[in-house]
Amino acid sequence: MNHRFSTDRFTMIVCPYPLIVRDGKILLARRKGTDYMPGMYSLPAGHEEENEKMMTCLTREVQEEVGIVIDPKHPTLVHVMHRREEDVRMDLFFLVTEWRGTPIICEPDKCDDVGWYAADALPDNTVPYIRAAIVAWQRGILYQERGW
Repeated sequence: MNHRFSTDRFTMIVCPYPLIVRDGKILLARRKGTDYMPGMYSLPAGHEEENEKMMTCLTREVQEEVGIVIDPKHPTLVHVMHRREEDVRMDLFFLVTEWRGTPIICEPDKCDDVGWYAADALPDNTVPYIRAAIVAWQRGILYQERGW
């Protein structure tokens, strides 16, 4: 089947985010050297590349950023956020409780700290939509819209 995409159609950025949880704490990384929210804690994540499956993107980004290996069969979708800031995004949050390796800073030009934080005691400088997604996940809320 040949699909044609019109350039005048709306497109949305889709981003998978891992909620990597160990002993009730979530792995966060502090952003550095970026125009978007430097000095703020976020989840280790990135953008899907062209023709890339969602789980491939999730596992690739986690390995590139914090050096751990996730089996793409294990993450479980736990929250979806339709978000509008300067663009429109669909953020998918996946619970990750199994991996190999120890988290480290693999991209020191983009990150200057990696650590485990209790979901109810996140750093004050956590990216607001990441905080909102973590709170929603804790409350069992599958979907939310932000910035509209």
